Amino acid sequence: MKKTQPPTVVPPEKTSQLAEQAAAAFPIVGIGASAGGLEALEEFFRNASADSGMAFVLVQHLDPSHPSLLTEILQRTTTMPVLEAEDQMTVAANTVYVIPPNRDMAIFHGKLQLSIPDEPRGHRLPIDAFLRSLAEDQQEQAVGIILSGTGSDGTQGLRTILGVGGITLVQTPETAKYNGMPASAIQAGYASYVLAVGKMPEALLNNTRSLSADITTPSPLRPTGWINKILLQLRTSTGHDFSLYKKSTIGRRIERRMAQHTIEDADIYVRYLKNNPAEVQALFKELLINVTNFFRDPEAFAVLEHDILPKLCLDKPDNYVFRVWVAGCATGEETYSIAILLRELMDKSQQDFKVQIYSTDLAEAAIAVARAGIYPPTIAQDVSPERLRRFFIKEDKGYRVKKELRDMVVFALQNVLKDPPFTKLDLLSCRNLMIYLEAELQNRLIPAFHYALKPGGVLFLSPSESIGNYTDLFAALNRKWKFYRAIHSPTTARTVMTQVVSWAAKTGDKPAEEVMQKPKETNFAELARRVLVQYYAPASIITDGKGDLLYVHGDTGKYLRPAPGQASLNIIEMAREGLELELRAALRVAASDGIATLNKALQVKTNGGFSTVNLSVRPLSGTEAAQNLLLVSFQDIASPTKPTRKRLAKPAELGRIEGLERDLAYLKENYQASMEEQQASNEELKSTNEEMQSTNEELQSTNEELETSKEELQSVNEELITVNSELQTKIEQLAGMQNDMKNLFDNTHIGTVFLDAKMLIRRFTRESTQLYRLVASDVGRPLADIKANFDGEDLLVKAQQVLDCLTPFEEEVHTHNGTWFLVRIQPYRTLDNIIEGVVLTFTDISKRVTAETAVQLARELAENVVDTLDKPLLVLDSHLQVVTANRAFYRYFHVTLADTVGRKIYDLGNRQWNIPALRELLEIILPRDQAVEGYLVEHDFPAIGRHKIRLDARRIVGKTSEPSLILLTAEEIDTVPVPESLENKA
Repeated sequence: MKKTQPPTVVPPEKTSQLAEQAAAAFPIVGIGASAGGLEALEEFFRNASADSGMAFVLVQHLDPSHPSLLTEILQRTTTMPVLEAEDQMTVAANTVYVIPPNRDMAIFHGKLQLSIPDEPRGHRLPIDAFLRSLAEDQQEQAVGIILSGTGSDGTQGLRTILGVGGITLVQTPETAKYNGMPASAIQAGYASYVLAVGKMPEALLNNTRSLSADITTPSPLRPTGWINKILLQLRTSTGHDFSLYKKSTIGRRIERRMAQHTIEDADIYVRYLKNNPAEVQALFKELLINVTNFFRDPEAFAVLEHDILPKLCLDKPDNYVFRVWVAGCATGEETYSIAILLRELMDKSQQDFKVQIYSTDLAEAAIAVARAGIYPPTIAQDVSPERLRRFFIKEDKGYRVKKELRDMVVFALQNVLKDPPFTKLDLLSCRNLMIYLEAELQNRLIPAFHYALKPGGVLFLSPSESIGNYTDLFAALNRKWKFYRAIHSPTTARTVMTQVVSWAAKTGDKPAEEVMQKPKETNFAELARRVLVQYYAPASIITDGKGDLLYVHGDTGKYLRPAPGQASLNIIEMAREGLELELRAALRVAASDGIATLNKALQVKTNGGFSTVNLSVRPLSGTEAAQNLLLVSFQDIASPTKPTRKRLAKPAELGRIEGLERDLAYLKENYQASMEEQQASNEELKSTNEEMQSTNEELQSTNEELETSKEELQSVNEELITVNSELQTKIEQLAGMQNDMKNLFDNTHIGTVFLDAKMLIRRFTRESTQLYRLVASDVGRPLADIKANFDGEDLLVKAQQVLDCLTPFEEEVHTHNGTWFLVRIQPYRTLDNIIEGVVLTFTDISKRVTAETAVQLARELAENVVDTLDKPLLVLDSHLQVVTANRAFYRYFHVTLADTVGRKIYDLGNRQWNIPALRELLEIILPRDQAVEGYLVEHDFPAIGRHKIRLDARRIVGKTSEPSLILLTAEEIDTVPVPESLENKA
């Protein structure tokens, strides 16, 4: 016999191989920072060890148009090499890499990948993008750190790192110069540690030691008993059993919690769990892997959109309910992604059937996030702008799912491993859940999923999952993206029911030690038992309490045969003649009372004759799957060969036998009728059970709708509070506007009366009381009832005309005390340009009327003075047009008023004043000298003949911007002595 090594010794070649793996796989720390991040980075690297065995990759929001000095600045604070990242650069331990400006960065197989950004500046999330790629590439070796910065960049990246088993650290908001990014990550719950920057390097070293231990220690040789103790404590506190989750994943996450509390001994951690219920909940949350995003694996969702859903929804009537179950939905992104595709398909195909999506998860916090339907701005990386506009509402904190999408989904808490599944489904999506489960649990889930789907329903898994050996239950529709169509047939029904029964039995309440896996070892006693059972044990069958066949040992064909009609696995229906009655009674007694029936001899008809068979029915107990299971055994008994002497029956005995036979036939008929009634009752019970399951689902849906209604009421309440606040602000603004209007009316001294369409007084100002005898109680009364304090036509008639024709009206009126007012009547227009009455305004123009009267008197006085002069006189404006002339001018030159006023001087009297000398005087000399006296002009005037006249001219310039005037007088030369100089000049 070959000698094996003890299980505690690691082979040398294995040790060297693990050492190589440890050397190659080191933690890579992605650090994201933005505004105010430089000071935090300098403090971090001042406290970081130069030989920590980790690599550091810095992603900061940099100006794309300027070179970065971050490399030079950080090199002064650390002895590690600080390099600006380059495309395809391999990441090495104990080195710092800095993203260059205007570049997006990712990591693939340990090499940095640089690319030119596609998104415009301000729309990119470079920290999220790198941390996501870091998580996908390095898995549990990924570490994410978020430092000072504004916005929420980095939050989703930390979520992805946590999902793969990595570590996340966030700067305390109090120490951050800008706390937007740290606060976003903390509020989302994606921070393993919240620390000051100076304490982060030490926390990293403590946690990465456990990561290195995971690599260097062979997992098969590590003890698993300590995990079982912790899982037992966890199940006792939360009711959830993680014993059949993959131990590698569970172990890493437990070790991470232990490292956070600096606990190295598992027994100490078990005691810590018992004494700290909060830590139990923290560990429970740690084990729940809530990693998802919208349209995860876009190519898979493209296949779902273009190939799967159109076929599933083809020819669905309007009253059809399309049922979907998303198992393990996390925070709901995948659920809403499917809802978006269905809504788009219904709009495109113009179908209007109802969609009901059941979305379940074990994590209550995740379900709360999904129900709220609010997601950070970073979802813009996964959701197209068109879908964001169509299905989301932009808010300050991110995006809220619209109501039409939210109403399609019902969110509920459910443990998919032990709670009943939803049924009659068209589509079932369970992605990235089974990869964390052991094969035993996977083998339980696949038949349950088949049971939940309708014939032809589709199962949607992740690329890392499959249906295993259940190829008889599902047909592959797309092997790459794992779409499977459910196959329903009598054969598959048997497989599914067997698995469901087994599953139900195994998920009952039993001690945790029973489900803990034990190391396999050679058991000679078990081996001997198997051989003896195989060769010496009677033919036996294991059934459930109803007699449904679960397992067959040996040849049972002499005792059981397929029942005619629809196929059945119930041994009572399969029992041969002579066995059925006693078998039914024995099964009932064993199942209900736990009383065994042993070696009961029966005459069983086989091959045309009867043979004696010992029937034994025993309840099973003490085994792993023995909840109400029965063992039915059949053993042949040799018939006695002693000769028997025939005895002739007497007539009385013959009569007695015939009577007994009749009674027996009657009993058999009654029994057969009872059996048929019992079978009908069973069918009704099955139907009732299905209806109860359907009712249960409807109640769950109703409960979820009530939860949604409650959330909607809370939302409406918040909206009402907001509206109330806005109304309060509007009231304050209105009060301020009323104060402004009052002061405006009081200080403009303009009387105003507002009338509605029926000429009723709506409002009036204080000055309007000078024209109407108004008091405050007159509001609402017709203006016609108020006596006016002025003379003139009735303004109400004009107001009605303005209301009818919308043409403004103006008129000057004077009150009985002699005050003049300008009355204006205009339509009252609302902001919506609707006419709702008229507005009367009264402006005091007494001073203006007085001034105009004085001007008119002065004008008349001046005209009278001018008319008394015996010399001809003209008044010209700046354009040399006649403004006025005196009577002497008309008389001397034989012209009229109509032919003079308003005409240019050169055009008077058939252009008799178009004299070159006069043009020189008016256009050249007078503008220069302002006044000219004794200017001689000799001209032949058509009306009076040739005359020599003397002209005096003077320009009168106004004090304001009014145009200047010219006074021009004429006098005959014969009557006035002329200076010699002027005569020569003329």
